[in-house]
Amino acid sequence: MTKQHLERAERLVMELLAIPGGSGQEAQVMRYITKRLRQAGAPAAAIHFDQAHRRSPQGGEIGNLVCTLPGTVRGGRRMLMAHVDTVPLCQGARPVRRGRWIVPADKHTALGADDRSGCAVVLATALEILRGGLPHPPLSFFWTVQEETGLHGARHARLGMLGKPQLAFNFDGGPAERLTVGATGGYRLEIQVKGIASHAGGAPENGVSAITIASLAIAQLHQEGWHGRIEKDGQYGTSNVGTIHGGDATNVVTPSVILRAEARSHDPAFRRRIVRAIERAFRQAARKVRNRQGACGEVRIQGRLDYEAFKLADDEPCVRAAEAAVRQLGGQPVRSISNGGLDANWMTARGIPTVSLGCGQKDPHTASERMDLGEFRQACRIALRLAVGTD
Repeated sequence: MTKQHLERAERLVMELLAIPGGSGQEAQVMRYITKRLRQAGAPAAAIHFDQAHRRSPQGGEIGNLVCTLPGTVRGGRRMLMAHVDTVPLCQGARPVRRGRWIVPADKHTALGADDRSGCAVVLATALEILRGGLPHPPLSFFWTVQEETGLHGARHARLGMLGKPQLAFNFDGGPAERLTVGATGGYRLEIQVKGIASHAGGAPENGVSAITIASLAIAQLHQEGWHGRIEKDGQYGTSNVGTIHGGDATNVVTPSVILRAEARSHDPAFRRRIVRAIERAFRQAARKVRNRQGACGEVRIQGRLDYEAFKLADDEPCVRAAEAAVRQLGGQPVRSISNGGLDANWMTARGIPTVSLGCGQKDPHTASERMDLGEFRQACRIALRLAVGTD
C-alpha cells in the first residue's frame, strides 16, 4: 500500500464527514460515493440501489448501494461494507484535523466517524482497486442506510444484488485490530399511556395524569433493577426508556404520553424477561393512579425485535481471514462481543456470516467523538489486504 493511497483515504474521510446524512436522509452521501466510483472507472452496470427504505418503517430518501466487480483472479466473492447514516447529534458537524485526531470543530456536535470512517475505508479500497487495476477475486462493496435507527438497511437489503459473498467484512467500530464476532439482540417498545384530562387548577382530582403513571413505572423499573444495566440470576442485559413525549400546558392534567424504550441481551429468553418487566411496571402503574371517581388510566404497548443476537463460530472463514490480515500487517487481532447492534447482526441472520472490524472511531454518539487517524490508516491497510490479498 502506498503513502499516496493513505493520503487519498484521509481526504475521502474528511469529505464524507462533512456531508449531512442522518438515518433516512442518506441520498447526498450516496450520490457522493456513486460519483467517486464512476470517476474511478466503475461501470454504471456495476452500481445498484435497492428499495430497503421503502420497506423500512421510517421510510427514507434512498436504499442501500452496492458496487459489484467480477474477479480478475479465481476465488470466492468477498464483501466489504459499512453504514452511511449518522445520529442526530452529528447535524452540522464540521471535521477538523488536530494532530493524530479528526474532531468536530463545534464542541456541541458529534463527528459522524460512526460510521463515515467505515464508509471511507470501504470506498478507498474500491477506488484503489479500480484505479490501480489490482488483481482481485470477485468483490462487492456495500453501503447501507438506517443502521442507527434499527439496522433497517441490512434487515431489508436485497441479498440477490450482493452476488452471494463467501466472506463478509463490516467496518464499524473502534481499534482496527478489534474483531467483533458477536453482538447483542435488541427489542424496541412504544408505550402509549392514556390518562384523563382535567383542569389542573380547578379540578385536578378529576384527572388521571399520564405523566404520573409513566413516572411511577420508570421508578419501579429503577428500584427493582430492571432499568439500565441489568443482572439477575447470573443473566445480563440492559434496558432504557429513551424518549417521552406528551402534555400541552401546565394547567391541564396530561391525558396522554408516548414513550419509547428498548431491551437488550445476548440471551433471547432473558431479553423477554426484561420486556415483560417493563410491560408489567407500566400496567401496574396505570392501575394505581385513579381519580376521585375511581377511574384509572390504561397502557398500550407495541414492540418489535430490531435484531437478534449472534456469535460467529471460532473457525468461521471470515473471522480467520480477518485475523490473518491483521497478523500479516504486524498486528495482534483481538476478538470481542458487542453490547450494541451491528449490520452484521442481520447479515449473519440472513445467511451471510459477517465479522466487524474497527476503523478508528472513539466515543461515538457523543460530542466527544473523534477519529484516530493511525487506526483509520491501519483499517485501510487491512481492508485492501482482505479485498485483494496484498497491501
